[in-house]
Amino acid sequence: MKDCVALQDGRLTERQKSAYWNDGYLFPIRVADDAQTHSWRAALEEIERTWLDNGLPLPLNTYKRVNAQVVMPLACEIGLHGPILDAVEGVLGPDVMLYSVEFLTKEAHTKHVVTMHQDLAYWGMGDMDNILTAWLALSPATTASGCMDFVQGSHKNEILAHEDSFDELNLLSRGQEIAVDVADADKVPVELAPGCMSLHHGLTIHGSGPNQSDDRRIGVAIRYVSTKMRKAGGNKDYAILARGAVSDASFITYAPPEALFDGPSMALYAEIRDEQAKVMMAGAKSQSAIY
Repeated sequence: MKDCVALQDGRLTERQKSAYWNDGYLFPIRVADDAQTHSWRAALEEIERTWLDNGLPLPLNTYKRVNAQVVMPLACEIGLHGPILDAVEGVLGPDVMLYSVEFLTKEAHTKHVVTMHQDLAYWGMGDMDNILTAWLALSPATTASGCMDFVQGSHKNEILAHEDSFDELNLLSRGQEIAVDVADADKVPVELAPGCMSLHHGLTIHGSGPNQSDDRRIGVAIRYVSTKMRKAGGNKDYAILARGAVSDASFITYAPPEALFDGPSMALYAEIRDEQAKVMMAGAKSQSAIY
């Protein structure tokens, strides 16, 4: 496992910024100590125990996997965590919005995978460089547990053709996969200790294998957009202002939820889900909902 990237006063150096733009990713970056990471994992697993069969309109996994920040204060706590935002600013600048938070879990000794894909293939964003993903490990992310693999420099491509499989073992909403083979030699394993994260560009080709370890592989995928971001085609979208200021109304901004699965946030969740599905599931030949 690589040593953590050493930041200067919590900020990316010019060399680290250059590495991100050259490679399409940067890792591993330490953003939380062991106590904080353990606290976040314990809080997530308590929600899983308490709310699994608690009468939610949709399965609990849907709320964990899609826009958790709308209905789960824990997701906002992580997404708005200062050290994460400090690093993100080094790429996106000082005016940053929290776009989405996803809890991505592979149970021990399971076959679930994420096929090689580009994030921006289905998001309908108008500017490829004003969005990134921070991926935070809450448990060890290793080759054995199914860590991500990146393809170095692949963000310099345009959006490539993708094919949908809707495979039940694929953790992506459409089972999407780039329509070209990626050689194992071209994959860079993104091993992360708990409390460490990676940053990657929305065009970087990435995926992950099954969890063959004895522990759950728990990750948090956090998407950030610059306030400069524009949606393609004039579609409506939503975000939480994380830092700085919003210059116009390209995104509808909203406040973090006050309580777990409370009424107002659940109504907003349904609204956002419906709007985003129009873009993310456009052209899908199978299901028409997100997860």
